[in-house]
Amino acid sequence: MNTSFTQLFYLKKRKTENGLKVPIYLRLTVNNKRSELSISRKVDPQKWDSRTNKVRGTSSEARELNMYLDKVRSRMNKMHEKLLDANQPFTALDLKNLYIGKKEKPRMLLEVFDEHNKQMEKLINIEFALGTYKRYFTTRNHIYEYIKEAYGKEDIPVQDVNLKFIRGFEYFLKEKKECNHNSSLKYVNNFKKIIRIAVGNEWITKDPFYNYKIKFKTVEREFLSKEELKSLAEREIHWDRLAVVRDMFVFCCYTGLAYVDIQKLNSDNIVTDIDGNLCIQAKRTKTKTKLVIPLLLPAVAILEKYKDHPRVLNDQCVLPVLSNQKSNVYLKEIALLCGIKKNLTTHLARHTFATTVTLTNGVPLETVGKMLGHKNFRTTQHYAKIVDRKVNEDMKMLQEKMAAEMKMTDKKNSKN
Repeated sequence: MNTSFTQLFYLKKRKTENGLKVPIYLRLTVNNKRSELSISRKVDPQKWDSRTNKVRGTSSEARELNMYLDKVRSRMNKMHEKLLDANQPFTALDLKNLYIGKKEKPRMLLEVFDEHNKQMEKLINIEFALGTYKRYFTTRNHIYEYIKEAYGKEDIPVQDVNLKFIRGFEYFLKEKKECNHNSSLKYVNNFKKIIRIAVGNEWITKDPFYNYKIKFKTVEREFLSKEELKSLAEREIHWDRLAVVRDMFVFCCYTGLAYVDIQKLNSDNIVTDIDGNLCIQAKRTKTKTKLVIPLLLPAVAILEKYKDHPRVLNDQCVLPVLSNQKSNVYLKEIALLCGIKKNLTTHLARHTFATTVTLTNGVPLETVGKMLGHKNFRTTQHYAKIVDRKVNEDMKMLQEKMAAEMKMTDKKNSKN
């Protein structure tokens, strides 16, 4: 283990009168990180040689103090060798604590996680969305269950987290919690932030994630076809609870809004642009990016339908949105009513806007990305790949149809 180590005696700088002594301090540096301690000795600054780190002169006082400095230096070197022999990572602070006989209580993993989550909770809707906090809360509970099962303990020191722990946690999520690959890695990624906090505070000296690579699998995002969207929008529904959810879903299909954003939408967010057309101006909750989305006619019609709803009249919203959980449950019923076999969720509407409503109708990728509030262009590019695949599938069907027609023509010609 390569560890750089230096010692330096120096005087604590402060204004003094002539003849007054000042304390001598020892600065320890391990791998460019410092720690300092007093050696409980003082000296006249006029007699201190900063070049040699010793007291000038041959007086008994000077000789005695220089011998003491040599003993401190020698003792510190031995302690440094002891830590090296243990083959464990250490810091300048560890060396200082060993010298003064102080054994610090190790920082515990779940304690660090809980501190992080408490701070995050106070910043909900300020810096973090509620959903982000919930994911970290769930990750913390998964870590707790993993520690109990794998180590038989309630908690472990954060310095005990290593590559084996991380890989074991990933396996635990997939095998015991039955999470898919990407969900498992999202939890691991949340856990990685906690470890970075520990590294930054020097509670651990080596990042255990250094040799761990997080590789998400590409997931094919479902979306409604033009025909499915038309069938859903035009379906006559006699139950109010289902009709409201269906209309909210269709509105999202024509605006690209995520559930959390449509839930917060109010009359202030509906404005008229310079051409006199209605559009949405808002800020996306997840990325805090500004959204400007022109309202297409189907979306305007839905707003018009609910303009006299009590909640809309009270300016609480522009649509009487139900909870996300209820909406997703009711969307399953709506899918059955419409004969749609896809797994309808509130987020599938966003995918439908990106593909069926915009990209397949020639809206540029950059424009779609802006309306979706994407910070990263690569996120939008994934939708372009889906559209390209759809084009290939449609062209394949066309080729098969044309081949069948040519076959029929050839048969007719051969008979004649």
